[in-house]
Amino acid sequence: MEEPKYHLEAVVQSRGELLEDFDGPLDVILLLLSKNKIEIQNVSISQILEQYLAYLDQQKRMDMEIASEFIAMASYLMYLKTKMLLSVSDRDEAQSEMELLIRSLEERQRKEAYEQILTAAHLLEARSDTGRALFTKSPEPLRRDEAYRYRHAPGDLAAAMAAMVERSRRVLPPPMASFQGIVGAEPYPVVTKAAQVLRRLLQAGVTKFQALFRGSRSRSEIVATFLAILELCKMRSVSLDTGEGGEVSVTYLRMPDEQDEAGREILGSSAS
Repeated sequence: MEEPKYHLEAVVQSRGELLEDFDGPLDVILLLLSKNKIEIQNVSISQILEQYLAYLDQQKRMDMEIASEFIAMASYLMYLKTKMLLSVSDRDEAQSEMELLIRSLEERQRKEAYEQILTAAHLLEARSDTGRALFTKSPEPLRRDEAYRYRHAPGDLAAAMAAMVERSRRVLPPPMASFQGIVGAEPYPVVTKAAQVLRRLLQAGVTKFQALFRGSRSRSEIVATFLAILELCKMRSVSLDTGEGGEVSVTYLRMPDEQDEAGREILGSSAS
């Protein structure tokens, strides 16, 4: 059963001279009286009784335990009020008795709260035991269905087969006919070019390195000129010198040795 609420007009002391209304339970009224927030002369016992009786009528039932508690507190409140009205010397005694009453009310509230906590703990303990010492199995991966379930038209299969054959042909090396005109024998011999370089150096003695490449008509002749100069340097028939401006010049030293096979070929080409 819920605790009733009471409405008292002009009983709470405010900071000014006016008194404010109060809305709340009976135990709060006692607490405010103990802290001198409410003058006990301003509390109307009859008004509290009327509101409590209206509350009982509203609930449509009579709980003797709650009714007895209310009657005990109301009677004690009336007793304190009469003592306050009789003499000033009894106020201290009434104040101490009110404090004892407030402490008893607080202890009763704590006891009720403790009992509610115990009840809830028993319910939660039973729920916490649910599922204890149970081990669930880990999920297993599903086996992949390897059955081919698609259906294709015959034309699609023929096109896929043709694409596979085309890719296999691309992996094979290209035929030799594809390289005709690209890779073959060197059209300009190195020996012939070496003989030409020697004849030019015999006439000039010294010439520029880049001047020997002038007049070349093909890439093959340029490569043959470079290789011929390297071969003549190897046989110490010519030498390469670098000038002050970084320009390379070729200087004639001597004719190739006839005892060397390469020298005989160069000399033979020069004579022809």
